[in-house]
Amino acid sequence: MNVAPARRRPVTALALLAAAVLTASCSGGPAAQPPDASEATTSATPEAPTVEITPAEGAAKVSPEKKVVVAAAGAPLDNVTVEADGEQLEGKYNADKTRWTSKTALKPSTSYNVSATAGVTTATSTFTTAKPERALQVADVTPNAKGETLGVGAPIIVTFNQPVTSKATIERALQIDAEKPVDGAWRWINDTVVIYRTAKYWPAHQKITFNANITGIKGGKGLYGVKDYTADLEIGAKQISKVDTRKKMMYVYKDGKRVQTMRISAGMATTREYTTTSGVHLTMERGNPVRMISPGRKKGDPGYYDVMINHAVRISNSGEYVHAKDNVWAQGVRNVSHGCVNARPDQARWFYDNMQRGDVVDITGTDRELEWNNGWGFWQMPFSQWKKGSALSKSSKS
Repeated sequence: MNVAPARRRPVTALALLAAAVLTASCSGGPAAQPPDASEATTSATPEAPTVEITPAEGAAKVSPEKKVVVAAAGAPLDNVTVEADGEQLEGKYNADKTRWTSKTALKPSTSYNVSATAGVTTATSTFTTAKPERALQVADVTPNAKGETLGVGAPIIVTFNQPVTSKATIERALQIDAEKPVDGAWRWINDTVVIYRTAKYWPAHQKITFNANITGIKGGKGLYGVKDYTADLEIGAKQISKVDTRKKMMYVYKDGKRVQTMRISAGMATTREYTTTSGVHLTMERGNPVRMISPGRKKGDPGYYDVMINHAVRISNSGEYVHAKDNVWAQGVRNVSHGCVNARPDQARWFYDNMQRGDVVDITGTDRELEWNNGWGFWQMPFSQWKKGSALSKSSKS
């Protein structure tokens, strides 16, 4: 270790210093005393942090729209827990963690327990939300049968149990998550039905999840969502059938490959009702057999019929089906039906067995256009027009 030597002070300097000390000690006044120990050190006890919870303890009939807010002063929040029925309410902190705010709506008619800590301070609150005058729920989602595989044209039709007037608020709570996302939009058909349609057909072979996160969301005066809804949907093969009524032929394609060629007979077109509609149809349901009765006619009237038809697949609400018929003499030669597309019994059965709700049946060759609201004729409306039916007036991303 190297230590630097101390410098020597001159003797004259030490002498002067000693004289100065003697002068100060003989100045005539009392010698200065050291301060009292109690006065020399003063220590203040720090104040504990404060935590304020809103809604406060014991609050009742709290609106489900109200946010839970926890604010701390004197220290950041260490932990915030808001619980009801065994579920945690999600929330977020501000930048310095002195404020926590809930992110989702509250459940109606529910008791909530709040606990928060900041430093040595713990605060709690128990409050109860109000019971809605009317409870909003999803009554039905179609198509959505258990284990069902859907076609690439399939809509998602959501029906509520109550009329919705705050449509934009509810629409924001409807979420579509797809493995292969495409543009799409909701369109309100009336106050209880809203339909989701994509801009282009769904990509084939994928899973889609629909969530209606409506709990606590206001759907109108005194109307609040009381239960969320989830549906897992599956899109199968891309099955598109092309029907040419002039050539009396139907071609079925699966994932781009032709898998069936069918001679058919379409509507005889002697009247409007007996004319097959042209346009993009979707397969809606099937039955074997299906009873078909002539519309607007009673027994004994000209053109009256009441028959049972096998392997019938509905493609509109105006009585159009793809179905079996044994009039093979007309198939591929003449259009003699009352508006349906009939085919050889074995081929009609194949179509019946392989159909998925939402498969596309594109018909051409007649002067009667399928209306967009005739069955699931939603693809008849341009997407630019379709999305104008959204309460948000813009397209969404699935």
